Order: sequence, then structure tokens, then C-alpha cells
Amino acid sequence: MKVLFATPELAPWMKSGGLGDISSALPAALCGAGADVRILVPAYPALLSAFPSARTLAEFDSPGGVFPDCRLLTPGTDRGVRLLLIDCPAYYRRSGSAYLDADGNDFGDNHLRFGLLSRIAALLGSEATPLEWRPDILHCNDWPCGLAPAYLHFMSGKKAATVMSIHNLAFQGIFPADTLSPLGLPPEAFAMDGVEFWGKLSFMKAGLHFAGRITTVSPRYAEEIQTEAFGYGFAGLLRWRRQDLRGILNGIDTMEWNPAADPHLPRRYEFSHMKGKEICKTALRERFGLSLDYTTPLLGMVCRITHQKGVDLLLEIGDAIAALPAQFALLGTGDRGLEAALAGLAARHPGQFAVCIGFDEGLSHLVEAGADIFLMPSRFEPCGLNQMYSLRYGTPPVVRETGGLADTVVDCDEARLADGTANGFVFREATPAALLDAIRRAVSAWHDKPTWRRLQGNGMALDFSWANAARAYLETYADLTSAGARKKSAARTKSSAANRERYAVPGGG
Repeated sequence: MKVLFATPELAPWMKSGGLGDISSALPAALCGAGADVRILVPAYPALLSAFPSARTLAEFDSPGGVFPDCRLLTPGTDRGVRLLLIDCPAYYRRSGSAYLDADGNDFGDNHLRFGLLSRIAALLGSEATPLEWRPDILHCNDWPCGLAPAYLHFMSGKKAATVMSIHNLAFQGIFPADTLSPLGLPPEAFAMDGVEFWGKLSFMKAGLHFAGRITTVSPRYAEEIQTEAFGYGFAGLLRWRRQDLRGILNGIDTMEWNPAADPHLPRRYEFSHMKGKEICKTALRERFGLSLDYTTPLLGMVCRITHQKGVDLLLEIGDAIAALPAQFALLGTGDRGLEAALAGLAARHPGQFAVCIGFDEGLSHLVEAGADIFLMPSRFEPCGLNQMYSLRYGTPPVVRETGGLADTVVDCDEARLADGTANGFVFREATPAALLDAIRRAVSAWHDKPTWRRLQGNGMALDFSWANAARAYLETYADLTSAGARKKSAARTKSSAANRERYAVPGGG
């Protein structure tokens, strides 16, 4: 199975969130399971610096007749997966993140930057490819790659089958209608059965409509996005495509996130020898300026400081958490108002609450290892990775029942403790009271050392490696490339006009 994995991010060189980690780990796992994978990513400055000897594989003269000249580079392999870099200096040789400039603003030409990524992905998946290697599957990730299935749809000849992966449906790549022509799409593409979304052009809509299969990053999230609350205007389309939609739980990098071998920790540990975790806890307290109170549990959090992550819920109950008593350490960056409120909370409880604004990879590992309890009160969480890191590090998490959090964390009660499945604490309603109740239960359990030991053991025994996800993706690819699936996909596209009611929902395009 030949797979072209198209992505706007690739850790460690360009990472804005979990997609960067996934784009590194999943292709490697697919290769380990026997697939022949190439990763297609823009040639950002960090990648060019990391691979100065990258050689040119192909040159493209104005792809699609609308984009600048560019070339395809290969610097070799990463984790056994060959990298393909789209070198277009006008689009990609910039400071900032994949999407934002150095001041935190969207690049004004993101539609062109990611239109080119999608266009080259489609070219490599078609008969027009200049490469001898031609993929069976074009795997597109999030909205920046969403136009690739649309480009392929309007190309002639044999084509790769397409998979569209949703990592966060809230980000949709929506641009004015007049971007259709600069992107080189035909006028007929701007239709309800195409890329049009409420009078604008949506990259995500293009991928969801034209891809042969749709995947997302957890089974629960696949269900949630078919509802109006989580569908962000695409619930009707996703319900119509539900037979082609599959939720596959992300894995984690079990080499990078392993308390028994983590180079970021002052002392490594495993379940049979947990002394190292106590040493990490002391180091974490010292790093954050917290008092060395060994009778008090330490709550940890690593996140984007946003409403989505439930930081506002935490602020509402900060004083109540301090009164339990418990300590709290947070690492993250995000909304300036929430950052200031967190700083104010820490100022009211010196030595008990502390906040580090910014991001530090090593410190994030120390929070996971040194905390007793990890907090993830997210309003929605397509998959989440930190709860899996926490379970692996013997740090039972407190999570809201949503997305991948609900798929990985089992609430602690007597029955689940007895059958060995309990590994954390789950609350349902996104309210300060529900979060505080879950934290109180967790703190109470922490004081019961035999119970806590069982919770830690249950979590640390789980297998969150990418091998499970890789097998599920290979099954999806195989199903998609079967003759029957290809005929079904063609019939679905041809009959789309007869199914227009699927968009007749609030927020549909």
C-alpha cells in the first residue's frame, strides 16, 4: 500500500498543535505495519535548515496555471519515512508558525499557501505526477489539505483514493468566494455539492465532500461532529457521509513519552519503582516556586489557555481548590485575559498556585511526571494527547466527558476499581461546580494510598502506541481501494444532487 501523507505541520520542525506530532508518528507507524509512506509538507525554514543537502526531485512551472513556480525536494527519511518538501520561497520561507506571522496574525495569503500544498498533493496522486512512485492513497490532514480531493475530482485519468482526516472541525479554512479563480478551481466547483459554504469557499467542506473516506481522531468525536453542537455547520453533511466516517483514536509516541526512559526528568521511574515520581514532584515544585508540602496533592495542567480548554471554569473555582487544600501548576499560553486572571489567582495564593506563561517541551514532561493529578476540563477535545501522557506517567487525569477524553479515561467508582478499568475522574457538564466535584473526588482518592496505587497501575498498563491506530488506518485504506468501494464512491458523487437535503440544517452551506 503506497500512501502520500499530506500535512501542513511536521514535528519537531513545524508544530502548532497535536497535528505536528501525529504527522511524525502515524506515518512511521504505518511504515512499521508494512505500508510505503511519503510525507508531503511545505519546505519551512526549519526544515530547510535541518536538511541543507536536500535534492530536487521535480520542478513545477506555475502549478495549475495560478501558483508560483516551485520544486519538490527530498532530504531523505525521518523515522524511516521519506520526506517530500514543497519549496516555494514566496509562500513558505517566513518567520512565524505554519498559519500565523510573528505577531500572531493569520497570513493574508493562507488560501494560496495551502492551496499550493493541496494542488501538489493532487498532482502527485494523479497521472500527471512527475514521480515514478505513485500513491494508492492520498491522506489529507485538516483544512490546509482539504482542496486536494477537490482538485483530484476535477482531474482526468487514474487517481489515488482519498482520505480526509479531521483533527479539529472548528478550523475550516473559510475564504471569500472570489478566491476560487486564484486557486485554479473551475466555476462548477463553487456549488453546494462542492466547495461552497454559505456563500464562501471552505477548504474543509471540499475535503469532506470529495474525499472517499473521512476519519477523525477518536470514536466519540466522530459521533459528536454529527450533532449541531459540535458539527460547526457540517453536521448534516457528516450525517449524510456517516457510512464513510470513522473515528480512529490517536496514539502517542511511546518512545518520547516514557517515564522509564524520559531524558527530561531528574529521575526516571516505572510502576514497580515509583520513587522517581516523588523526586520529579519535588523538582516541579521547586521549578514553579511552590512550597514543599508533602501532605498536599499537586494538580498539573499543560494546555493552550483558552475557553475551549476550560480554563475559565478553573478560574471560577481556584479559591475553592486552594481551600481543599491542593497545589496547582500550569504551563501554557493563549488568551491574554485568561493569562492575566491566572496570574492574579497565583498572586492570591503564593506558594500554592503558580503559572508559567509560554511553552517548554522539557517542562511539559516534568509537569506530567511531577503532578499527582492532571486537569483537562475541555469543552470539546477531538482526541487529546495529554490525558494519555498522564495515564502513562501515573498521573490520573480529571477530564470532561467529551471526544477522545471520554474514549480513554474511565471514571473511578467502586465497580470500575473492582474490575480494574478505573484510571481517572470524569465529569459531564461544563460547569465550575461539576469540575470542582471531580477534583474533590480525585483529591479524596489521592489520600487513600491503596486506591491511588491501583488507579496509577491501571493507567500505566494501557497501550496507547500508534500501532493500534496504524492497523485501523490500513483497514480503512484497504476498504477504500477495493473495487466495490470505488464504485460506491463514484455513485455517491453522481447522485449528490438527489441528496441536497443533507445540507438543510442550521449552519449548513
